[in-house]
Amino acid sequence: MNHNSEELEIVGSAIATDADHLGAEMVVAALRAEAVQYIWGYPGGAALPIYDALIQQDEVQHILVRHEQGALHAADGFARATGKVGVALVTSGPGVTNAITGIATAHFDSIPIVVIAASVPTSIIGEDAFQECDAIGMTRPITKHNFMVRKVSELASVLKKAFYLARSGRSGPVLVDVPKDVLLDRAPFSYSQPVRIRSYRTPSAGHSGRIKQAAEALARAERPYIYVGGGVVLAEAADLLKELVDLVGFPTTTTLMGLGAFPGTDDRCLGMPGMHGTYEANMAMHSCDVLLALGARFDDRVIGNPDDFSRINRTIIHVDIDPSSISKRVRVDIPIVGHLRSVIPQLMVQLKRIAIRKDLTDWWRAIGEWRDRKCLAYDSAGEQVRPQAVLERLHRITNDDTIICSDVGQHQMWVAQYFKFRQPRRWINSGGLGTMGVGLPYAIGAKLGKPQSDVIVVTGDGSIQMCIQELSTCMQYGINVKVLCFNNRSLGMVRQQQHVDHRGRYAHSYMDSLPDFVKLAKAYGHIGLRVETEGDLDEALRILVETRDRTVFLEAIIDPGERVWPMIRSGMGLTQMLLNEDDIG
Repeated sequence: MNHNSEELEIVGSAIATDADHLGAEMVVAALRAEAVQYIWGYPGGAALPIYDALIQQDEVQHILVRHEQGALHAADGFARATGKVGVALVTSGPGVTNAITGIATAHFDSIPIVVIAASVPTSIIGEDAFQECDAIGMTRPITKHNFMVRKVSELASVLKKAFYLARSGRSGPVLVDVPKDVLLDRAPFSYSQPVRIRSYRTPSAGHSGRIKQAAEALARAERPYIYVGGGVVLAEAADLLKELVDLVGFPTTTTLMGLGAFPGTDDRCLGMPGMHGTYEANMAMHSCDVLLALGARFDDRVIGNPDDFSRINRTIIHVDIDPSSISKRVRVDIPIVGHLRSVIPQLMVQLKRIAIRKDLTDWWRAIGEWRDRKCLAYDSAGEQVRPQAVLERLHRITNDDTIICSDVGQHQMWVAQYFKFRQPRRWINSGGLGTMGVGLPYAIGAKLGKPQSDVIVVTGDGSIQMCIQELSTCMQYGINVKVLCFNNRSLGMVRQQQHVDHRGRYAHSYMDSLPDFVKLAKAYGHIGLRVETEGDLDEALRILVETRDRTVFLEAIIDPGERVWPMIRSGMGLTQMLLNEDDIG
């Protein structure tokens, strides 16, 4: 970094200097201390001091997106793929408001990102100045915490707290709002002080008594079930989960956010539960007598109607790092607050000390009968491109290190059902908020974070148009991702719900005008392909997967009448599944 004053001395994550530095220089120095490699952003007047400091160094690379929402999603995708903190930079006013959706998306899925937002000078805050908005007030409900820095002397300690809060405990987004005059003010800089935040404690080990209770309940269970959420992925506990399942041999289900935490190809994995989950996963969830929930939230898309779910007499063990998530939607019998990398080994120690019921023959027989319903079967006859078949073939020709970044809609559910993830952090999608448009910027972040992995976007003709401008970002920085776009000329999931719940009244879910995606991809400088028949599918997928030096956009034309089955209507219980068209009343 080129400074007019003395160069900052960096030792690991500790930086200290007695010389005065601009606030903008401190921001960049903090990023260097945190070993930040990439920051995604879009410049504007209030943020220009930071951009001026960024261009005078080469350790932190700035990626210029085409919309601030893309910056947040790319930082989010980087964090999901790597487990590191993603960082985004936006300017005041519309820069912050454009970032709101990305912040909320990360918040709902507990993804660690730090958002640096430049704002108007402190002297005109509250005067409705040009591009002024209340970033703190707007983001308070959708961040783990947010800060406004009013003195340059506080900037370094606030940034250090922001990174610590983002990655610790239940991770999440943290926003730091920095007025322009603070960025242009000077003070000595130190990044060596330890972080101390009053009343903020992150749990590690679980309560030993409750863990013993949990082990005893699991040991005597006749119909045990392990319910795995995204918390297992965030905790880097997939290896420990595998050890636990190997020890007890219990059937296991992984939520949309938990896919890959346990191998989808393992016979003990019943697939995904919930609204578009498998028949066997939902019936086992409904019928089990002891349910072990690991890093899951019992959200509405998983358990359906909570009153219906709670009418069954079962023992529920819930392990989560966030105590506010326990007994939030359903009553829990054995609550355990702790980090899964600590709690799972504690639980295994207790299980090894007592005799676990080994004969689960009747339970597995019941599961086998539910599996025999073959709820994911589909009609593969004819030349029509079937999205289910596309994803099954894609799974066969890709390796375990391939990262799939999904948008939101039918295509998202088809991936969750037919692509059998075997490792964590290979499935990147918006679960809690369900944000359309995330797929391509997610892929940009994931590819930069995991450059040796193939990164494939699975999207639809509706979702891709929300952030399609980021194809320009891919070209500028040589970020070679693959895009598989299912084109059914409609908002597929909206259309399906209108079909099921609104007697086929397709109000504004059909797109009368679509771009030629192949020509559009080529206009951005990429490879564009289209497949319309099943016979052309294998060659198109081969090009998609084997091309390494270019971004490839493959458009697959599918029938607007394709549905995602099974399906549970909103407000219904787990056993009230629609398995096919014939079940619609």
